[in-house]
Amino acid sequence: MSIERVRRQFKELGIEDRIVELDQSSATVELAAHALGCQPRDIAKTLAFDVDGDAIVIVAVGDARIDNAKYKNTFGKKAKMLHGDQVEARTGHAIGGVCPFGLKEGVKVYLDQSLKQLEYVYPACGSSNSCIRMRVEELEKTTNPIDWIDVCK
Repeated sequence: MSIERVRRQFKELGIEDRIVELDQSSATVELAAHALGCQPRDIAKTLAFDVDGDAIVIVAVGDARIDNAKYKNTFGKKAKMLHGDQVEARTGHAIGGVCPFGLKEGVKVYLDQSLKQLEYVYPACGSSNSCIRMRVEELEKTTNPIDWIDVCK
């Protein structure tokens, strides 16, 4: 189960007790915001893409949308999101629980500049009803991203 991989990673960091498991689904930005009583933008959504055969994830604020021109300028090609069972097979997390933690080896993490507008965000923790509240600086430290990028509208 992917939440267990996240727990193991967080245990090494001493933050596993901060994972929140909700009684309701947080599988979408809207559901997570409702369950947590926050704004959709406070949810740190993680989107999975294929770039030249490599799986990458981009973490952005919940209400951001990928800007195709910015994405192409950054990665040199059109955005190609992973679909259906590809997501779990390539990232280690099923749709609804995709997060930048406990990923399969080789998955690259990028953080979008949109996150810098906020102090705290709520990323998922590997299941469709889990999250953690983190400062954006802590998210960066925890995920060790390849880079900060600007690919959202």
